Amino acid sequence: MKITDLLKRDTILLNLEANSKESVIDELVNKLNQAGRLSDKDKFKEAILAREAQSTTGIGEGIAIPHAKTSAVRTPAICFGRSTQGVDFNALDGQPSHLFFMIAASEGANNTHLETLSRLSSFLMDTEFRAKLSSATSVDEVLSAIDAKEAAEQVNENIETKASKGSLLAVTACPTGIAHTYMAADALKNKAKELGIEIKVETNGSGGVKNKLTSQEIEDATAIIVAADTKVDMDRFKGKVVIEVPVAAAIRKPQELIDKAINKQGPIFQGSGTAQGSTEKEAGQKSGFYKHLMNGVSNMLPFVVGGGILIALSFIFGIKAFDPEDPSYHPIAEALMTIGGGNAFGLMIPVLAGFIAMSIADRPGFAPGMVAGFMAATGGAGFLGGLIAGFLAGYIVVGLKKLFNGLPQALEGIKPVLLYPVFGILISGLIMMFLVIEPVSALNTGLSNWLEGLGTGNLVFLGLLLGGMMAIDMGGPINKAAFTFGIAMIDAGNLAPHAAIMAGGMVPPLGLALATTLFKNKFTKAEKEAGKTNYIMGASFITEGAIPFAAADPGRVIPSLVVGSAIAGALTMIFGIGLPAPHGGAFVIPLVEGSPLLYLLAIIIGSVVTALMVGLWKKPVK
Repeated sequence: MKITDLLKRDTILLNLEANSKESVIDELVNKLNQAGRLSDKDKFKEAILAREAQSTTGIGEGIAIPHAKTSAVRTPAICFGRSTQGVDFNALDGQPSHLFFMIAASEGANNTHLETLSRLSSFLMDTEFRAKLSSATSVDEVLSAIDAKEAAEQVNENIETKASKGSLLAVTACPTGIAHTYMAADALKNKAKELGIEIKVETNGSGGVKNKLTSQEIEDATAIIVAADTKVDMDRFKGKVVIEVPVAAAIRKPQELIDKAINKQGPIFQGSGTAQGSTEKEAGQKSGFYKHLMNGVSNMLPFVVGGGILIALSFIFGIKAFDPEDPSYHPIAEALMTIGGGNAFGLMIPVLAGFIAMSIADRPGFAPGMVAGFMAATGGAGFLGGLIAGFLAGYIVVGLKKLFNGLPQALEGIKPVLLYPVFGILISGLIMMFLVIEPVSALNTGLSNWLEGLGTGNLVFLGLLLGGMMAIDMGGPINKAAFTFGIAMIDAGNLAPHAAIMAGGMVPPLGLALATTLFKNKFTKAEKEAGKTNYIMGASFITEGAIPFAAADPGRVIPSLVVGSAIAGALTMIFGIGLPAPHGGAFVIPLVEGSPLLYLLAIIIGSVVTALMVGLWKKPVK
């Protein structure tokens, strides 16, 4: 299929009127819609903006290629727009963009369409071709320039650069796999050709893996460049020099990467996501710890949000309405609490641990991680125990892989179904049982005893302490120690400590929710969505809503939570507030001893302090 089969006269704009990135997108989307290529203009624009949120498609050199693959596209198409004055499209080189190709790929687009779109991305790396598009005076000249370029490339279409001993290999991949994947590949190939260096590039695009690297080519290669913003098969590169960078780096700095690869200025890849021998990370790369943690947190988030909302809904019927022994019992409240608290929240920590372990050790790590996480949840180790469980199980399975690496080939098939799960679950379970859970439980008990000894001597200090403890591990052993102490004080007739405890427990989710509202550029899209639900979770005294934020950025978030919660706890003591109910959040504020308005004020002040600290401390999300 030719590019001009997708780019037609009715999808070309030689004189864009837009003067901003958003208006460029609007103008191109409208042109595609007017040409009948879209079935849902608004949905297509949402997909375009979602792709831009991942990373800018302004690749530099005056080019931008906004693109999306969605069911909102009726017919795969390309829309070309040109701006003489140039538009700030957040390009990688910081320069204005003049040539815009909006790619609309349908979800049912076949490989032929995808290959055509990738071919256009490759052509745009040619400066002479770009110059012809910039100087074209008519729509016909644009189409003729594209046809001429395709004709010139036809001669070399079946010629591939072969990898040979001493050559370089590369892998490129972007989240959508339509444009950046292939532009990075061509930038590397063109620069290698210019330097007289042989290179073979594997592309991981929407149409699947193309030009796949063979085991022999990998063995013979001098080094491998991996330019990817998404997961690729890495273990095959074990023992080779591997240079990992974002896909944009290959487009912008191909010679720098090739020079590093030729001179073997990169770490030796050790397998299972680790590389040794490098003293610095490439720009934009996250640490292995970060990737593993994010894998666990992102999969845990739906359980936190879904379970938390259901728990909050159960309180509508009454604080104890889920308890069959309570006079306010309601079966719907019991069902909501059972589903949300007993099941969704019960799975939160096992899921966190399971997916952390899976990120570290691939699929064989999942079962040991889940079991170790479940042990942490049921054994009182809480969120911190779940984190320990996930990393423990993951690295145990990594060790098992190395241990069983020398087994005969005939036994290869039983490793994932027998050896890894049996030994992984056994070893991680034993360590959790005898080395992790008991010390954490002892810590919990010790803290409870210590707090009991403090009594009510220094109420302000006690309020600071209890409020801060509620925020340190957000539902973990320290949080539970403070909560248990509060219940004991209620039983003893002292209602002040638990007022500080509930205020301190409400501040973390409320403060973070407020921060996502006031400082939108400091949070990812998923975090902003989670922030909305945290208003409800905070009002319902569900501190666990803050866990995903704390796990993603503990160094900045946790201190901010502790300070805000401690202030709220101290203020409740100063205001002389007592709380007779052990749970309920905003629903039980009218029941407090003292002034409900002052109690609400203490919570608001603590939440504002947390929000300001987080918002001012965190760095903007790119």
